[in-house]
Amino acid sequence: MATVIPIHFVSSKVYPRLTSGHFNNWRIAFVVVTQLLYFGLPWLQWGGRQAVRFDFASMRGYLFGLTLLPQDLIYLAGSLIIAALGLFLWTMLAGRLWCGFSCPQTVYSQIMLWLERWVEGPPNARRKLDAAPWGAEKLLKKGGTQSLMLLFSLWTGLTLVGYFTPLRELAANLAAGHIGTWEALFALSYAGFTWLLAGHLREQVCKHMCPYARFQGAMFDDHTLLVAYDSARGEPRGARRKEAANLATQGDCVDCGLCVQVCPVGIDIRAGLQYECIGCGLCADACDEVMDKLAAPRGLIRLTTQHALEQGRRPTLWQRPRALVYGGLIAAVTLAMLTSLWLRQPFRVDILRDRAVMARETQDGNIENAYTVRIFNTLPDARQYRLAVSGEGVVAAQPAEPLHVPADGERSFIVTVAADPNVLARGSHEVTFLLQDAANPRLQVREAARLLMP
Repeated sequence: MATVIPIHFVSSKVYPRLTSGHFNNWRIAFVVVTQLLYFGLPWLQWGGRQAVRFDFASMRGYLFGLTLLPQDLIYLAGSLIIAALGLFLWTMLAGRLWCGFSCPQTVYSQIMLWLERWVEGPPNARRKLDAAPWGAEKLLKKGGTQSLMLLFSLWTGLTLVGYFTPLRELAANLAAGHIGTWEALFALSYAGFTWLLAGHLREQVCKHMCPYARFQGAMFDDHTLLVAYDSARGEPRGARRKEAANLATQGDCVDCGLCVQVCPVGIDIRAGLQYECIGCGLCADACDEVMDKLAAPRGLIRLTTQHALEQGRRPTLWQRPRALVYGGLIAAVTLAMLTSLWLRQPFRVDILRDRAVMARETQDGNIENAYTVRIFNTLPDARQYRLAVSGEGVVAAQPAEPLHVPADGERSFIVTVAADPNVLARGSHEVTFLLQDAANPRLQVREAARLLMP
């Protein structure tokens, strides 16, 4: 029978202490890299336009010179599949390292903590300030902290809008003192959630709101990397005594509590694996500093696996078939997407037969069908295309001259196709539309349509 672990909602605020070490250095590096990417990409220009932008008005997406149309949503589906499989694989291999280092909630919470510490001081000073009655000093410090948090949140919100509205244009409009209604609404909404979730709720989001913390256990096994306390080496814990007898029976843990003080979610790693743990490793950094002072080996708290703690060794990748399955699926989907992008033509065509007129007879006795041909040009310059229609009984297609489509635009044309009724029987017949770039005939798209003979 499964054991039910009660969940205790803790309302007290966590005041994590700063530490140093390689885990903390990695966290800082991830904060810097992720924010440089997030805030920098909308300013990057590529081919005379914003490198990364999703334009809902024209239903186009721009990714470093690649223009995506609504017909390319298959790539979004493929990306989501890769992300889901990647989450499964990463969680199975490395636990919640994503949560501890790259999750936006973790990254923004860390930034908010830096701002709070900069204005209000270290944990003890912040704890005293929160407990103190409201006065001029508290009002000034709290107001300064919240102002900085709100400014940073607004910056993140406006940057998010910059992925959908040209950011340089948005910045110019802001400098002129006006902004669109929808842009302001989305920027304020995202800023508000950033300020609330990262500035105030922080670890409560990881504990009680994030679904990842709930189902991660289903993907763990004995070989999953996690931050763990070596109880065999650390127990019995307690302060070091000078007596030789005590030193022989005492564990390496001196019960200093630093591992709890630096934890951003406020748990005690020595209690074992807990769903609240985000795998940041700050407790390992704090413990290693204590071990260095005691001239004891590092690694009392370390990134390891349950199997390694018990058996002293880790399995090879070939002994973990799930990793091979997830990795193989990711590779297959990625290869399929890259192949599709490589073969993708820089223009698309949609063909819709005119349903208002089934078919009509021309002066020379042929049967004519009309079609709306819509051409999407994804290149940054205007193009001309030649259209040819082939199929049994087809004798002519109009217009015969090249079809002009503007740069990064689309245009619809009425095309008529005439067929010989002496060749085709009554009913529906397949015809093929061939669209070629007039400047480069090797660029071509074929689309099938139906021709009706009354």
